[in-house]
This record gives sequence, C-alpha cells and structure tokens, in this order.
Amino acid sequence: MSDQAQTGKTVNCAITPARRRIIIGLLCIAMMIAYFDRVNLSVSLASPDFKQHFALSDKGRGALNSAFFWSYAVLQIPAGWFVDRYGVKIPFAFGFVLWSMISAGTAFTGSMRQLFALRLLLGMGESVVTPAGMRWIRFNCAENQRGSAVGFYRAAAKAGPAVGAPLATWLMLAYGWRNMFVILGAGCLVWLIPWLLLVKNNDRDLEKVAVRKAAAPAVPFSRLMASPVIWGTVIGTFCYQYFVYYCMTWMPAYFVEQRNLSLNSQGWYTMYSFMGMAVVATLAGFAADRMIDRGCDPVRVRKGFTIAGFLIGSTEIVGALSDSNSVALFFAVFSLSGLGLMTANYWALTQTLIPGAAVGRIVGVQNCAANLPGIVAPLLTGWLKHTTGSYNAPMQAIWVFLILGIASYVFLVRPKYVPK
Repeated sequence: MSDQAQTGKTVNCAITPARRRIIIGLLCIAMMIAYFDRVNLSVSLASPDFKQHFALSDKGRGALNSAFFWSYAVLQIPAGWFVDRYGVKIPFAFGFVLWSMISAGTAFTGSMRQLFALRLLLGMGESVVTPAGMRWIRFNCAENQRGSAVGFYRAAAKAGPAVGAPLATWLMLAYGWRNMFVILGAGCLVWLIPWLLLVKNNDRDLEKVAVRKAAAPAVPFSRLMASPVIWGTVIGTFCYQYFVYYCMTWMPAYFVEQRNLSLNSQGWYTMYSFMGMAVVATLAGFAADRMIDRGCDPVRVRKGFTIAGFLIGSTEIVGALSDSNSVALFFAVFSLSGLGLMTANYWALTQTLIPGAAVGRIVGVQNCAANLPGIVAPLLTGWLKHTTGSYNAPMQAIWVFLILGIASYVFLVRPKYVPK
C-alpha cells in the first residue's frame, strides 16, 4: 500500500522509501558530526596540557564552552528563514563545509581570543542543522512516519556526544589536541558526497503543494506567543537543555577533577551517559506512539513521559552529594539516560497541542529556548565552581532547574491554554 493510501495525506511520491531512509540516515550522521565538533573542545578543556597552553581559569573555560551558543541560539530563527527561502540541500551543504573547516582551524589557534572567535563562527555554521533537518522531514515524510524520523534525528543529537567524547579523547591522547581538531573537522567532509548526490532541491515545491491542500489556518504568531502553553514549553525546554549542556560542556572536567577519573575513563563514562539517553529517547518515542495508537490520549501520554524524564533526571543530585565515586558515576549515567524519556515527546507534545501553528515558527522558538542554556550552563557552572571551589553547587543548580521544568509542564502546558 502506498504512503498516500495509508495516511490520506499528500506525501512526496517522487522519493522512494529506500532513498528516504538513506537521507534520514545522512541527516542523523550530520547531526552526530555537528556534535563531534561541539564536544571536542569540552574534552580538550579537561586536559591539563590544553589548559596550561592557553592559561585557562575556570571562568575562562566557562566562557569558551558558552561561546558556540551565543551565535547558535541567536541565529536559529534567521537560519529557519534561510532554509525556508532557499531550500534545504544547498544551505545545509554550505553550513556543513563552514563548520567543518572552522572546527579544523581550531588546531592553529594560539590564544583564548582566537578560540572564542572560532567557537562563535562554529555556532554560525551549525545554526542550520535543526531547521534544515526538521524541514526536510516535514515535507518528505508522511504523518505516520514523522514521529520515528524526528525521534531518530533527535536521538542522533545524543549519540553525537556519546561517540564524539571517547573518539576525541582517543585522538587527543594518540595524536595530540591539534591533530584531533583537524581529523574530526576536515575528515568528516566526506559526508558531502552522498548528500549532494542523493538529495533533491525540491522542498520548496513540496511546500507549495502542502500549503494549497492545508485545511486549517495557522495560529497568528502574536497569539501563539501569548499562550501559557508556549511559555511553559519554553521554560521546560530551557530546564531540560540546561542539564544536557552542563553534561556536554563540563561533565568531562567533572569526571576528571571531582571523581578522579583518567582522561580515557571520562570519555567512556561520557559515552555511556549520552548513549543511554539516545537509546531511551528512541524507545520512549516508539512506546508513546504505540500507546497513542491503542487509543490513549496523546497529550496525557506525551506529557507523562516528559514529566517522568524530568523526575528521573533529578536523581543526579543523589550522585552529586555522594562521597562514593561508584554512586556518583551510576547516577551520572542513570539520570541523563532517564532524561531521554522526554526527548522526543516534548517536541511532539508542542505540535500536538498547537496543530495549526507553522512548524517553522515552533521549531525556531523552541530551538532558540533549547540553546540559550548552552550559554547559561557553562558560564553559571564556571562561576559557581570558581566561587565555591567544587562541583556541588553547579550540580544543585541543575536539580533546581529540573524541578522548575516539572512545574512548567504541570501548571502551564495544559490543553485548556491552547490558543484557538
């Protein structure tokens, strides 16, 4: 049976199921590569040689970890406009080349100012990743395929640090930090070959067809932004991502400095944490879809998974306050993995509650909120560690944000607040 017959929706019949799966795979690989080029600096900042070479303080490390997100977060909505205007294929390829070469160029920096400038430029290059990927999925996957496609794409964002941290650690220990940046940056450019060969530059044509056939009007942007649902989602997204970006930017250093792990061991524990999150995110998205298929209320199901993810994530405080390394390492992995229960579901919940709103606007607003903690988490963690002399206060701050996230979904993200 065809996709159109199965769903009653217009889909892109020009793309075969096999090519669709391959391109979704390419999108996931690109997302992982993007995270390789984010986490490589975090791994380097755990190295005594790297810190000594650039004379980095805790505040300096916090500033460097945040630099990427200043440009990345600010450019989310402009990047969404850019791919809406020019399509997905060429802007994605251009951004990929830009961020890969910038990442490789980190090997030739000689000062903290140069490092900071390159991380800002890296954020510019990678700003296209989420808007472009979500747009391609929107216009090339039928309604009953998008949940799985988005789930895999978001899971790739967690698998990226899981694979990237030990890979960057191994390359740094084997070849030095400069060669590590060159290999991860320039070496991944081979991805461009299948992307340019397989992807058609036709999503704008598909969008025109979808607009002509749309039955429901879009919710006005002003009404959308006035809704408690959106503000609850923005707050919850910020709190969720605060924990994620703390782990991405400071967890390698936490493992080495607070829990006395070697550089090699911290790479493996970072991998376990993010890989666990990716696996749980994929399974939770699938489980929620199956429950909805059996007649369960979509809002209750996805909201339940979201709150459960926050609750399990908040167990990080148990490990943070424990004197036992075994307990601390267990809860570092368990809490971040459990947070994966909400990864696919909180994205899907927004579109479930506001079905008439434009996908691009939702992605732009929500992804901007998702990346602001990339600025706040590294800076606040660096300041708290510098002020208190330990990681206890930064970990307690994570717990506060997770509890705030639970409150935002309990009290604000409710069907009665959906804009009409």
